[in-house]
Amino acid sequence: MSDDKKPSSTPTENTQHLILTGDRPTGPLHLGHFVGSLRNRVLYQHQYQQYIMIADAQALTDNMDDPAKVHNNVLEVALDYLAVGIDPCKSTIFIQSQIPELTELTYYYMNLVTVARLERNPTIKQEIVLRNFERDIPAGFFTYPVSQAADITAFKATLVPVGDDQIPMIEQTNEIVRRFNRLVKQDILLECEALVPEIGRLPGIDGKAKMSKSLGNSINLGASAAEIKAAVKNVYTDPLHLRVEDPGHLEGNVAFIYLDAFDQDKISLQDMKDHYVRGGLGDSKVKQRLEAVLQDMLTPIRERRQEYEKDRAQVLQMLKIGTERAREIAAKTTDEVKAALGLKHF
Repeated sequence: MSDDKKPSSTPTENTQHLILTGDRPTGPLHLGHFVGSLRNRVLYQHQYQQYIMIADAQALTDNMDDPAKVHNNVLEVALDYLAVGIDPCKSTIFIQSQIPELTELTYYYMNLVTVARLERNPTIKQEIVLRNFERDIPAGFFTYPVSQAADITAFKATLVPVGDDQIPMIEQTNEIVRRFNRLVKQDILLECEALVPEIGRLPGIDGKAKMSKSLGNSINLGASAAEIKAAVKNVYTDPLHLRVEDPGHLEGNVAFIYLDAFDQDKISLQDMKDHYVRGGLGDSKVKQRLEAVLQDMLTPIRERRQEYEKDRAQVLQMLKIGTERAREIAAKTTDEVKAALGLKHF
């Protein structure tokens, strides 16, 4: 990795709001991550103090049968971060499992939450159904709203970027904050606010559910030109648009959803939409435009990732320094929590 490519280890301090965000390292990051969070983080790092967590401990809550998958993807996620333009000079990137204070806070907070309340959390209920857990729910997964509250409050984050489906998690965090502060009669922990992106999630290329690593319907940020071409070829459009001259439909048409998310030429795109709706425009033309847009956007990301990948040791060092800095902050909050609970004996 050349000197101008090496990530710096000294983040700048931003004022006002503090952001905590992150990803579970269970596979490569994809376009869904990019539109829902990554490109916003690049903007936020110039406006706020930002902590970005690689949530490997949380990933184990439903991947304990394959911990190697989680371990192996920590560095891959970090490479994706750097490739899209997240700057360690402006954002602190850290590894969750290397900060034991987060686990300690989780343990204390569990006494502030009932099982009944966790069962009512809409996000947890939805995820349990999605993963077919039924009653065989790992306890770590079931209590992950508490763990998330520990992550957020450890850094006293005031803004947490989430999709609208995650808003109940933020509400539960704030419930824990209020209950703790009332208990100790001090305002030690801070409430936070959900920061919901304009485009919260993308459907998969198959048009079903959301874009997901586990469903195999994603386009990875590091995809090769050939992989992008093949994926676009399989993008779901309008099943009723059987002939070029037929009027097409935009609703549920993944090709146009992606173009809305990534095509910067909105005037020309609107002309294409109008043409498609009135008929006379084939899906192949739409996909040609989509492929061109994605190739232009992903090629520099892929090339930067390849450059950073040449010196993985340097990227790991960046993570080590970021984690050490994050741990200092988390330890300070943990000390305050323990003191308020009467757990500081020496």
